[in-house]
Amino acid sequence: MLPVIFVAYLSTLDESFEVFGIDMVRPAFADRISAKNIAFRQEIMDLMDAAKLRRVVTSFHPDYVLHLAAFSSVAYSWKHPEETFLNNSTIFMNLISAVRELNEPCRILSVGSSEEYGHVPEDALPLSETYPLQPNSPYAVARVTQERLSDMYVREFGMDIVMTRSFNHIGPGQDKRFVVPSFVDRMKRIGESGADSGEIETGNIEIIRDFVDVRDVVKAYYRLLEAGKKGEVYNVCSGKGIRLSDLIEIIAGILEVQITTRVNPEYVRPNDIAKIIGDPNKIYRELGWKAEINCEQTLRDLVGKMIL
Repeated sequence: MLPVIFVAYLSTLDESFEVFGIDMVRPAFADRISAKNIAFRQEIMDLMDAAKLRRVVTSFHPDYVLHLAAFSSVAYSWKHPEETFLNNSTIFMNLISAVRELNEPCRILSVGSSEEYGHVPEDALPLSETYPLQPNSPYAVARVTQERLSDMYVREFGMDIVMTRSFNHIGPGQDKRFVVPSFVDRMKRIGESGADSGEIETGNIEIIRDFVDVRDVVKAYYRLLEAGKKGEVYNVCSGKGIRLSDLIEIIAGILEVQITTRVNPEYVRPNDIAKIIGDPNKIYRELGWKAEINCEQTLRDLVGKMIL
C-alpha cells in the first residue's frame, strides 16, 4: 500500500521523477501509473540476491532509496523468528553495501518501527527518539539491527542514511492481512449479508496504538528524503493513542452494524506491548511535518476503499 500512495504523492508534485521499484512480485498498480511526471520501471527480484541487487543499483544510479522491504508482521516473526531476522537484516545489509560500492551521492531512508521501543512504563509516554530501545519480538530485534547498521555505515563510511521509527499506519487500500483492515473486512461482510449485528474474533483489543494515515506517512518520508539530517532518527507518529476496541466501535458506527467481539487465543501475540504512543516533536520542529488526517476520516476512507 505505501509504495502506491508514495508514487501517487509524487505525481502531485511539480517535478519529474524516475522511479525504480524492486519487489518480489509485480504489483497491480504498476500497470496503472500514467502520471506525466513519473517514469516508472520495476525489477522482480529477491533482495537476498546480493549480486543481482548490485547490478540493479549500478545500472540505475539512484539519488534516493526508500527502503520498505521486510517481513513486517510481528505475529509472523514469532512463528518464524529465524527467517524474519535473517531476511530483514540481510536484505538491508545487501542494499547499503550495494549503494556504498556505487560510491555516488545517494540518500537512503531506512524505515524502522515503533516496535523497537518494546515495553515502556506509561509515565515515559509519549516516546521521544532518545528513549532506550528494548525490542521484545524477533521483528523488533531485526529492526533495531537495521538501525544499528545504518548508524555504523554513517559513522564509519560517511553514508547518507536517515532513519525512522514509524508507528502504525493505516489507510485506504491497506490489505486485510493487517489488523484494522481485517476488522473492516469482517464487519463489512456482516453488513453485506443483510444482518444488522454480528460477532468477530479478535486478539487483544485493549492495546493502545498510535495510528497515522498512510497519506500523511508518505509526506513524512518525502520530507525526510528531502531534508532529514544524515544519521538522525525520527519518529513518524501522531502523538495520540487509540484503543483497538474503540477503533472497532468507530468502524461499526460507520457501517451501521452492532458488533460484539470474542478473543481468540491464536490471535494474541506473545508479550504484546500494552500501550505505545510516540512524540512527533522532532520531525515537526526540524521539518514542519505533522499528522493531519484524523483517525475517523482514515477509517471512513478505509471502509470505502477496502481491498477484499
